Amino acid sequence: MKIKAFKGFRPVESKVKNVASRPYDVLDSDEAREEAKGNPWSFLNVVKPEITLPPETDHYSMAVYEAGKNNFQKLVREGVFIQDKDECLYIYELIMDGRSQNGIVACASVDDYMEGRIKKHELTRPDKEADRKNHVRVSMMNAEPVFFAYPSNKSLDDIVETIKQTKPVYSFVTDDNIQHRFWVVNKREQIESIIAAFEKMPATYVADGHHRTAAAALVGNDLRKENPNHTGKESYNYFLAVHFPDNQLAILDYNRVVKDLNGHTATSFLNELANSFVVEKKGKEAYRPSRLHEFSMYLEGEWYALIAKSGMYDDRDAVGVLDVTILSEKVLKPLLNIHDLRTDKRIDFVGGMRGLRELERRVDSGEMAVAFALYPVSMNQLIDIADSGEIMPPKTTWFEPKLRSGLVVHVF
Repeated sequence: MKIKAFKGFRPVESKVKNVASRPYDVLDSDEAREEAKGNPWSFLNVVKPEITLPPETDHYSMAVYEAGKNNFQKLVREGVFIQDKDECLYIYELIMDGRSQNGIVACASVDDYMEGRIKKHELTRPDKEADRKNHVRVSMMNAEPVFFAYPSNKSLDDIVETIKQTKPVYSFVTDDNIQHRFWVVNKREQIESIIAAFEKMPATYVADGHHRTAAAALVGNDLRKENPNHTGKESYNYFLAVHFPDNQLAILDYNRVVKDLNGHTATSFLNELANSFVVEKKGKEAYRPSRLHEFSMYLEGEWYALIAKSGMYDDRDAVGVLDVTILSEKVLKPLLNIHDLRTDKRIDFVGGMRGLRELERRVDSGEMAVAFALYPVSMNQLIDIADSGEIMPPKTTWFEPKLRSGLVVHVF
Protein backbone atom coordinates (compact mmCIF):
# COMPACT_ATOMS: atom_id res chain seq x y z
CA MET A 1 0.00 0.00 0.00
CA LYS A 2 1.19 3.47 -0.85
CA ILE A 3 0.68 6.33 1.57
CA LYS A 4 2.18 9.80 1.38
CA ALA A 5 3.11 12.61 3.74
CA PHE A 6 1.67 16.02 2.87
CA LYS A 7 1.73 19.68 3.89
CA GLY A 8 -1.51 19.81 5.82
CA PHE A 9 -3.60 22.88 6.55
CA ARG A 10 -4.46 22.87 10.27
CA PRO A 11 -6.24 25.19 12.69
CA VAL A 12 -4.12 27.15 15.13
CA GLU A 13 -4.24 25.53 18.55
CA SER A 14 -6.29 28.30 20.17
CA LYS A 15 -9.09 27.81 17.62
CA VAL A 16 -9.10 24.03 17.16
CA LYS A 17 -11.99 23.23 19.48
CA ASN A 18 -14.14 25.86 17.76
CA VAL A 19 -13.17 24.58 14.31
CA ALA A 20 -13.55 20.84 14.89
CA SER A 21 -16.95 19.60 13.75
CA ARG A 22 -18.82 16.37 13.40
CA PRO A 23 -18.69 14.78 9.91
CA TYR A 24 -20.94 16.13 7.17
CA ASP A 25 -23.13 13.00 7.04
CA VAL A 26 -23.90 12.75 10.77
CA LEU A 27 -26.09 15.86 10.84
CA ASP A 28 -28.83 17.05 8.55
CA SER A 29 -28.72 20.66 7.37
CA ASP A 30 -31.02 22.00 10.09
CA GLU A 31 -29.02 20.26 12.82
CA ALA A 32 -25.75 21.51 11.35
CA ARG A 33 -27.08 25.08 11.10
CA GLU A 34 -28.07 24.97 14.76
CA GLU A 35 -24.77 23.42 15.86
CA ALA A 36 -22.69 26.03 13.99
CA LYS A 37 -24.81 28.99 15.12
CA GLY A 38 -22.68 31.77 16.54
CA ASN A 39 -19.43 30.01 15.64
CA PRO A 40 -17.93 31.43 12.42
CA TRP A 41 -14.97 29.03 12.72
CA SER A 42 -17.03 25.83 12.71
CA PHE A 43 -15.85 23.49 9.98
CA LEU A 44 -19.50 22.68 9.27
CA ASN A 45 -19.44 25.90 7.26
CA VAL A 46 -16.98 24.16 4.94
CA VAL A 47 -18.33 20.59 4.77
CA LYS A 48 -22.04 21.52 4.88
CA PRO A 49 -21.83 24.97 3.29
CA GLU A 50 -25.56 25.18 2.56
CA ILE A 51 -25.94 26.26 6.21
CA THR A 52 -24.31 29.59 5.30
CA LEU A 53 -26.79 30.22 2.47
CA PRO A 54 -30.54 30.94 2.51
CA PRO A 55 -32.52 27.89 3.71
CA GLU A 56 -34.33 27.54 0.39
CA THR A 57 -31.02 27.01 -1.48
CA ASP A 58 -30.75 23.73 -3.39
CA HIS A 59 -28.23 21.71 -1.37
CA TYR A 60 -26.70 20.31 -4.55
CA SER A 61 -26.31 23.59 -6.45
CA MET A 62 -22.91 24.86 -7.53
CA ALA A 63 -23.45 27.86 -5.24
CA VAL A 64 -23.22 25.51 -2.26
CA TYR A 65 -19.90 24.02 -3.32
CA GLU A 66 -18.48 27.46 -4.13
CA ALA A 67 -19.55 28.59 -0.66
CA GLY A 68 -17.63 25.70 0.90
CA LYS A 69 -14.50 26.68 -1.00
CA ASN A 70 -14.88 30.36 -0.09
CA ASN A 71 -15.60 29.60 3.57
CA PHE A 72 -12.37 27.60 3.84
CA GLN A 73 -10.32 30.26 2.07
CA LYS A 74 -11.70 32.82 4.51
CA LEU A 75 -10.47 30.72 7.44
CA VAL A 76 -7.01 30.65 5.85
CA ARG A 77 -6.98 34.40 5.16
CA GLU A 78 -8.00 35.15 8.74
CA GLY A 79 -5.21 32.98 10.14
CA VAL A 80 -7.51 30.38 11.65
CA PHE A 81 -5.78 27.76 9.45
CA ILE A 82 -2.07 27.58 8.76
CA GLN A 83 -0.11 25.18 6.53
CA ASP A 84 2.74 22.98 7.72
CA LYS A 85 5.97 23.92 5.97
CA ASP A 86 7.15 20.34 5.50
CA GLU A 87 5.40 17.18 4.38
CA CYS A 88 4.17 15.45 7.51
CA LEU A 89 2.16 12.52 8.74
CA TYR A 90 -0.10 12.92 11.75
CA ILE A 91 -1.34 10.77 14.62
CA TYR A 92 -4.97 11.15 15.69
CA GLU A 93 -6.08 9.45 18.91
CA LEU A 94 -9.71 9.20 20.00
CA ILE A 95 -10.66 8.02 23.48
CA MET A 96 -14.26 6.97 24.24
CA ASP A 97 -15.37 5.26 27.44
CA GLY A 98 -11.73 4.54 28.27
CA ARG A 99 -11.06 2.85 24.90
CA SER A 100 -8.30 4.39 22.77
CA GLN A 101 -7.88 4.09 19.01
CA ASN A 102 -4.86 5.55 17.26
CA GLY A 103 -5.03 6.61 13.63
CA ILE A 104 -2.24 7.44 11.20
CA VAL A 105 -3.28 10.42 9.08
CA ALA A 106 -1.77 10.18 5.60
CA CYS A 107 -2.70 10.58 1.97
CA ALA A 108 -3.89 7.32 0.42
CA SER A 109 -3.27 6.50 -3.24
CA VAL A 110 -5.92 6.92 -5.94
CA ASP A 111 -4.22 4.04 -7.79
CA ASP A 112 -4.61 1.77 -4.76
CA TYR A 113 -8.34 2.48 -4.78
CA MET A 114 -8.87 2.21 -8.53
CA GLU A 115 -6.91 -1.06 -8.66
CA GLY A 116 -8.74 -2.65 -5.72
CA ARG A 117 -6.09 -2.66 -3.02
CA ILE A 118 -8.17 -0.30 -0.90
CA LYS A 119 -11.06 -2.66 -0.31
CA LYS A 120 -14.66 -1.65 0.22
CA HIS A 121 -17.59 -3.51 1.72
CA GLU A 122 -20.49 -1.29 0.63
CA LEU A 123 -21.87 0.17 -2.56
CA THR A 124 -22.42 3.91 -2.65
CA ARG A 125 -25.58 5.91 -3.27
CA PRO A 126 -25.22 7.84 -6.57
CA ASP A 127 -26.64 11.11 -5.23
CA LYS A 128 -24.32 11.19 -2.22
CA GLU A 129 -21.31 10.19 -4.28
CA ALA A 130 -22.02 13.01 -6.76
CA ASP A 131 -22.45 15.48 -3.90
CA ARG A 132 -19.05 14.71 -2.39
CA LYS A 133 -17.41 14.59 -5.80
CA ASN A 134 -18.65 18.11 -6.54
CA HIS A 135 -17.45 19.27 -3.13
CA VAL A 136 -13.94 17.96 -3.79
CA ARG A 137 -13.80 19.16 -7.39
CA VAL A 138 -14.93 22.73 -6.73
CA SER A 139 -12.90 23.23 -3.55
CA MET A 140 -9.86 21.32 -4.86
CA MET A 141 -9.22 19.75 -1.49
CA ASN A 142 -10.11 16.81 0.72
CA ALA A 143 -11.86 18.67 3.50
CA GLU A 144 -12.65 15.55 5.52
CA PRO A 145 -10.58 12.39 5.91
CA VAL A 146 -11.97 8.95 5.21
CA PHE A 147 -11.76 6.28 7.91
CA PHE A 148 -9.65 3.24 6.98
CA ALA A 149 -8.65 0.07 8.81
CA TYR A 150 -5.41 -1.83 8.33
CA PRO A 151 -4.22 -5.21 9.65
CA SER A 152 -2.79 -4.55 13.09
CA ASN A 153 0.98 -4.28 13.02
CA LYS A 154 3.27 -4.27 16.07
CA SER A 155 6.00 -2.21 14.45
CA LEU A 156 3.50 0.54 13.64
CA ASP A 157 2.02 0.28 17.14
CA ASP A 158 5.49 0.84 18.58
CA ILE A 159 6.15 3.90 16.39
CA VAL A 160 2.79 5.40 17.29
CA GLU A 161 3.34 4.83 20.99
CA THR A 162 6.76 6.52 20.77
CA ILE A 163 5.20 9.56 19.10
CA LYS A 164 2.46 9.65 21.73
CA GLN A 165 5.07 10.10 24.46
CA THR A 166 5.54 13.66 23.20
CA LYS A 167 3.11 16.52 23.77
CA PRO A 168 0.20 16.59 21.29
CA VAL A 169 -0.42 19.76 19.28
CA TYR A 170 -4.13 19.41 20.06
CA SER A 171 -5.89 17.88 23.04
CA PHE A 172 -9.55 18.59 23.72
CA VAL A 173 -12.78 16.92 24.82
CA THR A 174 -15.94 17.36 22.76
CA ASP A 175 -19.51 17.67 24.03
CA ASP A 176 -20.06 13.92 23.60
CA ASN A 177 -17.25 13.30 26.14
CA ILE A 178 -14.78 11.98 23.56
CA GLN A 179 -11.16 13.04 23.93
CA HIS A 180 -9.27 13.98 20.77
CA ARG A 181 -5.48 14.18 20.69
CA PHE A 182 -3.37 15.01 17.63
CA TRP A 183 0.36 14.91 16.88
CA VAL A 184 2.40 16.20 13.94
CA VAL A 185 4.95 13.65 12.70
CA ASN A 186 7.76 15.58 11.00
CA LYS A 187 10.81 13.45 11.82
CA ARG A 188 11.99 11.99 8.54
CA GLU A 189 13.00 8.60 9.97
CA GLN A 190 9.58 8.10 11.58
CA ILE A 191 7.78 9.09 8.37
CA GLU A 192 9.90 6.71 6.31
CA SER A 193 9.37 3.85 8.77
CA ILE A 194 5.59 4.29 8.69
CA ILE A 195 5.51 4.48 4.89
CA ALA A 196 7.71 1.38 4.64
CA ALA A 197 5.40 -0.58 6.96
CA PHE A 198 2.42 0.26 4.76
CA GLU A 199 4.31 -0.79 1.63
CA LYS A 200 4.36 -4.34 3.02
CA MET A 201 0.57 -4.48 3.47
CA PRO A 202 -1.51 -6.23 0.82
CA ALA A 203 -4.62 -4.12 1.49
CA THR A 204 -6.38 -1.53 3.60
CA TYR A 205 -10.13 -1.35 4.19
CA VAL A 206 -12.70 1.41 3.98
CA ALA A 207 -14.33 1.36 7.40
CA ASP A 208 -16.35 4.58 7.16
CA GLY A 209 -16.60 7.04 4.30
CA HIS A 210 -17.30 5.04 1.15
CA HIS A 211 -18.85 8.05 -0.58
CA ARG A 212 -15.92 10.33 0.26
CA THR A 213 -13.43 7.67 -0.79
CA ALA A 214 -15.10 7.09 -4.15
CA ALA A 215 -15.52 10.82 -4.73
CA ALA A 216 -11.90 11.64 -3.94
CA ALA A 217 -10.59 8.84 -6.16
CA LEU A 218 -12.88 9.75 -9.07
CA VAL A 219 -11.88 13.43 -8.90
CA GLY A 220 -8.21 12.46 -8.86
CA ASN A 221 -8.77 10.19 -11.85
CA ASP A 222 -10.59 12.96 -13.74
CA LEU A 223 -7.87 15.51 -13.04
CA ARG A 224 -5.11 13.23 -14.29
CA LYS A 225 -7.03 12.70 -17.54
CA GLU A 226 -7.42 16.45 -17.96
CA ASN A 227 -3.77 17.24 -17.32
CA PRO A 228 -1.64 16.77 -20.46
CA ASN A 229 1.50 17.11 -18.31
CA HIS A 230 0.41 14.55 -15.72
CA THR A 231 3.39 12.89 -13.98
CA GLY A 232 1.76 10.90 -11.16
CA LYS A 233 3.32 13.05 -8.46
CA GLU A 234 0.55 15.65 -8.33
CA SER A 235 -1.34 16.02 -5.07
CA TYR A 236 -4.62 15.00 -6.72
CA ASN A 237 -3.22 11.47 -7.02
CA TYR A 238 -3.77 11.12 -3.27
CA PHE A 239 -6.60 11.73 -0.83
CA LEU A 240 -6.90 12.26 2.91
CA ALA A 241 -7.38 9.22 5.15
CA VAL A 242 -6.97 8.21 8.78
CA HIS A 243 -5.73 4.63 9.06
CA PHE A 244 -6.55 2.65 12.23
CA PRO A 245 -5.38 -0.85 13.23
CA ASP A 246 -8.33 -3.21 12.91
CA ASN A 247 -8.02 -4.55 16.46
CA GLN A 248 -8.73 -1.11 17.94
CA LEU A 249 -12.07 -0.52 16.18
CA ALA A 250 -15.60 -1.18 17.35
CA ILE A 251 -18.71 -1.36 15.16
CA LEU A 252 -22.12 -0.29 16.44
CA ASP A 253 -25.52 -1.26 15.10
CA TYR A 254 -26.92 0.56 12.06
CA ASN A 255 -30.69 0.57 12.20
CA ARG A 256 -33.56 1.09 9.75
CA VAL A 257 -36.77 3.13 9.77
CA VAL A 258 -39.46 2.79 7.09
CA LYS A 259 -42.14 5.32 6.16
CA ASP A 260 -45.10 2.94 5.66
CA LEU A 261 -46.17 -0.71 5.85
CA ASN A 262 -46.78 -1.07 2.11
CA GLY A 263 -50.54 -1.42 2.57
CA HIS A 264 -50.35 -3.79 5.55
CA THR A 265 -52.12 -3.18 8.83
CA ALA A 266 -50.02 -3.71 11.94
CA THR A 267 -51.82 -7.02 12.52
CA SER A 268 -51.33 -8.35 8.98
CA PHE A 269 -47.70 -7.25 9.03
CA LEU A 270 -47.06 -9.16 12.27
CA ASN A 271 -48.78 -12.22 10.81
CA GLU A 272 -46.55 -12.10 7.73
CA LEU A 273 -43.43 -11.72 9.86
CA ALA A 274 -44.33 -14.91 11.72
CA ASN A 275 -43.57 -16.91 8.57
CA SER A 276 -39.85 -16.17 8.89
CA PHE A 277 -39.40 -15.12 12.52
CA VAL A 278 -40.41 -16.07 16.01
CA VAL A 279 -42.23 -12.89 17.03
CA GLU A 280 -42.23 -11.97 20.73
CA LYS A 281 -44.00 -8.88 22.05
CA LYS A 282 -41.72 -7.02 24.51
CA GLY A 283 -43.92 -4.08 25.51
CA LYS A 284 -43.23 -0.37 25.63
CA GLU A 285 -39.73 -0.54 27.14
CA ALA A 286 -37.01 -0.17 24.49
CA TYR A 287 -35.64 -3.59 23.57
CA ARG A 288 -32.21 -4.20 22.03
CA PRO A 289 -31.21 -7.39 20.18
CA SER A 290 -28.72 -9.46 22.18
CA ARG A 291 -27.30 -11.81 19.53
CA LEU A 292 -26.93 -12.46 15.82
CA HIS A 293 -30.15 -13.19 13.91
CA GLU A 294 -32.27 -11.45 16.52
CA PHE A 295 -33.89 -8.14 15.60
CA SER A 296 -35.99 -5.71 17.54
CA MET A 297 -38.89 -3.87 15.96
CA TYR A 298 -40.85 -0.81 17.08
CA LEU A 299 -44.40 -0.64 15.74
CA GLU A 300 -47.38 1.38 16.99
CA GLY A 301 -45.77 2.14 20.35
CA GLU A 302 -44.70 -1.46 21.09
CA TRP A 303 -41.37 -3.26 20.90
CA TYR A 304 -41.05 -6.78 19.48
CA ALA A 305 -38.23 -9.31 19.26
CA LEU A 306 -37.91 -11.01 15.87
CA ILE A 307 -35.80 -14.18 15.96
CA ALA A 308 -34.96 -15.60 12.55
CA LYS A 309 -36.18 -19.18 12.18
CA SER A 310 -33.88 -22.02 11.14
CA GLY A 311 -33.47 -22.13 7.38
CA MET A 312 -33.88 -18.38 6.91
CA TYR A 313 -30.12 -17.92 6.34
CA ASP A 314 -27.03 -19.85 5.26
CA ASP A 315 -24.08 -19.83 7.68
CA ARG A 316 -21.75 -20.69 4.77
CA ASP A 317 -22.64 -17.50 2.88
CA ALA A 318 -20.57 -14.55 4.19
CA VAL A 319 -23.11 -11.97 2.99
CA GLY A 320 -26.27 -14.05 3.27
CA VAL A 321 -25.66 -14.74 6.95
CA LEU A 322 -25.54 -11.02 7.80
CA ASP A 323 -28.54 -9.72 9.71
CA VAL A 324 -28.87 -6.79 7.30
CA THR A 325 -29.26 -9.33 4.48
CA ILE A 326 -31.82 -11.38 6.40
CA LEU A 327 -33.85 -8.24 7.09
CA SER A 328 -33.74 -7.23 3.43
CA GLU A 329 -34.58 -10.66 2.04
CA LYS A 330 -37.30 -11.61 4.53
CA VAL A 331 -38.87 -8.25 5.40
CA LEU A 332 -37.90 -5.23 3.33
CA LYS A 333 -38.22 -6.79 -0.13
CA PRO A 334 -41.16 -9.21 0.18
CA LEU A 335 -43.29 -7.36 2.72
CA LEU A 336 -42.40 -3.67 2.34
CA ASN A 337 -41.46 -3.59 -1.36
CA ILE A 338 -38.07 -1.97 -0.70
CA HIS A 339 -35.61 -3.47 -3.17
CA ASP A 340 -32.82 -0.88 -3.48
CA LEU A 341 -31.53 0.50 -0.19
CA ARG A 342 -29.32 2.94 -2.07
CA THR A 343 -32.12 4.82 -3.82
CA ASP A 344 -35.47 4.06 -2.17
CA LYS A 345 -36.72 7.17 -0.36
CA ARG A 346 -39.10 5.19 1.88
CA ILE A 347 -36.27 3.90 4.05
CA ASP A 348 -33.76 5.75 6.20
CA PHE A 349 -30.85 4.68 8.39
CA VAL A 350 -30.08 5.56 12.01
CA GLY A 351 -26.64 5.03 13.52
CA GLY A 352 -26.52 3.13 16.78
CA MET A 353 -24.99 6.03 18.68
CA ARG A 354 -28.34 7.83 18.44
CA GLY A 355 -29.91 5.04 20.47
CA LEU A 356 -33.24 3.26 20.41
CA ARG A 357 -34.99 6.40 21.60
CA GLU A 358 -34.30 7.97 18.22
CA LEU A 359 -36.12 5.05 16.56
CA GLU A 360 -39.07 5.58 18.89
CA ARG A 361 -39.08 9.32 18.20
CA ARG A 362 -39.22 8.93 14.44
CA VAL A 363 -42.05 6.41 14.60
CA ASP A 364 -44.05 8.17 17.33
CA SER A 365 -43.84 11.46 15.42
CA GLY A 366 -45.63 9.85 12.47
CA GLU A 367 -42.66 10.43 10.16
CA MET A 368 -42.02 6.68 10.03
CA ALA A 369 -44.27 3.67 10.48
CA VAL A 370 -41.84 1.04 11.74
CA ALA A 371 -38.26 0.77 13.00
CA PHE A 372 -35.84 -2.15 13.10
CA ALA A 373 -32.79 -2.41 15.36
CA LEU A 374 -30.02 -4.85 14.41
CA TYR A 375 -27.18 -6.60 16.16
CA PRO A 376 -23.86 -5.11 14.93
CA VAL A 377 -21.52 -6.90 12.56
CA SER A 378 -17.91 -7.59 13.57
CA MET A 379 -14.62 -6.36 12.10
CA ASN A 380 -13.82 -9.96 11.14
CA GLN A 381 -17.03 -10.15 9.11
CA LEU A 382 -16.25 -6.84 7.41
CA ILE A 383 -12.72 -7.89 6.44
CA ASP A 384 -13.80 -11.35 5.27
CA ILE A 385 -16.44 -9.84 3.00
CA ALA A 386 -14.09 -7.18 1.61
CA ASP A 387 -11.35 -9.75 0.98
CA SER A 388 -13.76 -12.01 -0.88
CA GLY A 389 -14.86 -9.16 -3.13
CA GLU A 390 -18.40 -9.31 -1.78
CA ILE A 391 -20.47 -6.27 -0.87
CA MET A 392 -22.52 -5.67 2.25
CA PRO A 393 -25.92 -4.01 1.90
CA PRO A 394 -25.73 -0.21 2.30
CA LYS A 395 -25.51 1.24 5.78
CA THR A 396 -24.41 -1.93 7.52
CA THR A 397 -21.70 -0.55 9.81
CA TRP A 398 -21.60 2.39 12.20
CA PHE A 399 -18.24 3.19 13.74
CA GLU A 400 -17.80 5.15 16.96
CA PRO A 401 -16.16 7.35 17.93
CA LYS A 402 -16.47 9.47 14.79
CA LEU A 403 -13.55 11.51 13.51
CA ARG A 404 -13.85 15.25 13.96
CA SER A 405 -13.53 17.21 10.75
CA GLY A 406 -11.24 20.20 10.35
CA LEU A 407 -8.17 18.97 12.26
CA VAL A 408 -6.18 18.73 9.02
CA VAL A 409 -7.04 19.37 5.37
CA HIS A 410 -5.35 18.16 2.18
CA VAL A 411 -5.36 20.89 -0.48
CA PHE A 412 -4.47 20.03 -4.08
